[in-house]
Amino acid sequence: MDIQIEHRTADPWDVLDVGGEVDLSTAPTLRARLEQLIDGGTRRLVVNLEPVTFMDSSGLSVLVSAFKAMREADGRIAVVCTNPAISKIFTITGLDRVLAIHPSVDEALSA
Repeated sequence: MDIQIEHRTADPWDVLDVGGEVDLSTAPTLRARLEQLIDGGTRRLVVNLEPVTFMDSSGLSVLVSAFKAMREADGRIAVVCTNPAISKIFTITGLDRVLAIHPSVDEALSA
């Protein structure tokens, strides 16, 4: 399965809607898009994983890298995740204590 990535703006936030599977073959595409946004000056970013059906450790690595890059740039990143299987990965790895994870884009934007 492929990955779908769409970018939109919800001032002052940028929202990246990600769909499909985030795995070893698709994670580089997501990484490149996140780097492009951060290098381009995005300082408030919501990564919406609601449409994601599967994520492995390479997807987690991409999100951790984006978190570090945003922190170094004095920015903020939030993740939206509603899939219980993916949420469990964040919990097991402890990333739910590092990344700001929200149940909806609206909640992420208002946090």
